[in-house]
Amino acid sequence: MPKTTQLVLNLESKPGVLAKLSRVLADAGVNITGLCAAETAGRGKIRMVVSDTARALDALKAAKYRPSQETALTLTLENRPGALAGVAEKLSQGKVNIKCVYATTAGFGGATVVLTASNADKAQAILGPGM
Repeated sequence: MPKTTQLVLNLESKPGVLAKLSRVLADAGVNITGLCAAETAGRGKIRMVVSDTARALDALKAAKYRPSQETALTLTLENRPGALAGVAEKLSQGKVNIKCVYATTAGFGGATVVLTASNADKAQAILGPGM
């Protein structure tokens, strides 16, 4: 289960914001491999994993965005009921808080999960290399 860098942007929630953001990355040749966009009180918090973090940061800063970074874990789970529950239970027992999680099953096969926790190193140790 590798660690990855997740980019975080707090932006206004209005039409065209995601289109502009994704165009900046596309024009820089950066692929978005994971995306979570939630709205709270008219603001959007966008978390994303990209194919090239350094290139994405350069492009976003050049376009006047102010991204922050956080460590996330990427897990491949079986696409079956209870797979995520097992992960969440292990982290709970280890007193690690899950701050954000999003996933895709991408059809058949495994499910890819991106998870940020209060302590990424501890979460990784709890879940072990086979996760």
